[in-house]
Amino acid sequence: MGLENFKDKLSEHGDKVEQGVDSAAEKAKEKFGHEDKIDQAADKGKEFLGGGQDDQQEPGQQQ
Repeated sequence: MGLENFKDKLSEHGDKVEQGVDSAAEKAKEKFGHEDKIDQAADKGKEFLGGGQDDQQEPGQQQ
């Protein structure tokens, strides 16, 4: 799978990616605690992947 194919899939299924990040964050909070830090990391991950934003920013680009 090439990078362009990855970007296409990410833009098509961004909602599923965001759900996966949220699910992983919930599991980590259950296991480790540190809710604030995990929430921050999940938000950063979603930003990096382009999720949770109205403008369709390319994955990995800074605002």
